[in-house]
Amino acid sequence: MSAETLTALLLFLFPLAYSPGPGNTFFAAVGASKGLRAAVPALAGYHVATLVVTALIGLGMGATILEYPVLAKVLSAVGSLYILWLALSFIRAARANGDPKACTASVREHSVGLWAGAIVLLLNPKAYYIVSVLFTQFLRPPTNDDVSTVLAITVVFTLNNLVAFIVWALGGRALTALFRSERSRRWIDYLFAATLIGVGIWMAIPLFT
Repeated sequence: MSAETLTALLLFLFPLAYSPGPGNTFFAAVGASKGLRAAVPALAGYHVATLVVTALIGLGMGATILEYPVLAKVLSAVGSLYILWLALSFIRAARANGDPKACTASVREHSVGLWAGAIVLLLNPKAYYIVSVLFTQFLRPPTNDDVSTVLAITVVFTLNNLVAFIVWALGGRALTALFRSERSRRWIDYLFAATLIGVGIWMAIPLFT
């Protein structure tokens, strides 16, 4: 990949990675609630899933969701419900015993685990469309180096997302550090819960179009 192509690719990806969406909001909320270290399993799950899905679509083996709109709607429905469930976990965290850090282990640990991160990516059909557009823009007509180009784009795409989500997680944690009182932390949990609810509703929009 040439320096010019890499620059164009990063300029294309930057607004996609850093603007609010399911992944950004999820990791900001996790960062605010438990810190960056606790978000590492979910970060790993999300970005391993990103590597696999992006590579498969780039190599022409992952376009099923693009060919079957019904499948995309099913994923939208399940993904939306899952994001809403995560929002509920933050509401429960804020309400439990009046302490935003107090929450049942099953809800809080699951919300930041390896599989949770993977699910946030896998159940977001818009991610599949973004990857498809990405390769449409940056994968040239078939050549002998198609596989290496696909892998290069996949790695850049994944690393760009990883950096963006770490920034969001750190931003969430900084917000928590800024407001140290119990009352403030409770309202921060409510804020991220409300944001996740908005994301869940946004993910459900394809069901009605």
